[in-house]
Amino acid sequence: MAELIIVFREVLEGALIVGILYTYLNKTNQIDAIARLWQGVSAAIIASVLGSVLFQMFADGFDGRSAKLFEGVVMILAAAMLGTMIVWMARNRNIAGDLEDKAKEALSSDNVGYGIFALSFISVFREGIETILFLYSVMIKEGGLNIALSIIGAVLGLGVAFMIFVQGRKVPLKTFFNVTSIMLIFVAAGMFTYGVHELESAKVIPYYGGEVTENNNTFTAVRINGDSKVYKVTDENERNKIFTSAKKWASRIWDVNPPKNEDGSYPVFHDKGAIGGLMKGLFGYNGDPSLIEVIAWILVSSGLGFAWRKTAS
Repeated sequence: MAELIIVFREVLEGALIVGILYTYLNKTNQIDAIARLWQGVSAAIIASVLGSVLFQMFADGFDGRSAKLFEGVVMILAAAMLGTMIVWMARNRNIAGDLEDKAKEALSSDNVGYGIFALSFISVFREGIETILFLYSVMIKEGGLNIALSIIGAVLGLGVAFMIFVQGRKVPLKTFFNVTSIMLIFVAAGMFTYGVHELESAKVIPYYGGEVTENNNTFTAVRINGDSKVYKVTDENERNKIFTSAKKWASRIWDVNPPKNEDGSYPVFHDKGAIGGLMKGLFGYNGDPSLIEVIAWILVSSGLGFAWRKTAS
């Protein structure tokens, strides 16, 4: 579901930018500039597709600890960009006026065609790159990407833009952006938290919380809630690995994930199940979070929520 919301927002924003520029240029009878506008849009779409391919090739080059480190950094970067976008949209309510001013500036320059081309290219390419980064982050967090939901999001975004500019209907964009902004705040918090999770796995961030004690060839891990688990060392070469596993288990505050079904599938309320997975994608739900993950989720969601509400008011 997260991919639907993200693609919907990004496609709608890109379509609104193109629609505003086209409407202004059409009203001012700038036929040549309109041609440059569509050239810039086309070039931005092609560049975004190429960027997606190159990014995926680059990401596939990582393995093991480096892969977790890369994914953790990407998740946190995506969360930061998503949070910035949410606050930026709340602050820049008069986007149409800003774009028209930029278009006027481009038309008043000596090289009109280049100015309009650059304006449309940069505006649309930015949305394309953001979409790539956000969807890659969703794919990491959820273990895959729902292409159908992504396509539905794109169709909905184009449909709303079509109703505004072609059908001339008054669509409550403020309500659209307010509702999706609230949902994206939780998506950003989930991305950031999963980034922290990956950095924990990469041993960049230590496992905090709980306690691990050693007695001969056993490690006893105790969580904050009092749950305990014993790890036996059967191979001295694996001692450090077993100790790390004990620390990881102890750092988890709780584990509400139900056990797997007999056929090996996940129950619906497991964070990898049907309902749990949906909550994970939308709200960053985790059935067995670590202490630092919970703290990170609370800080990011509450901080973004406060910044968005203060900016939008």
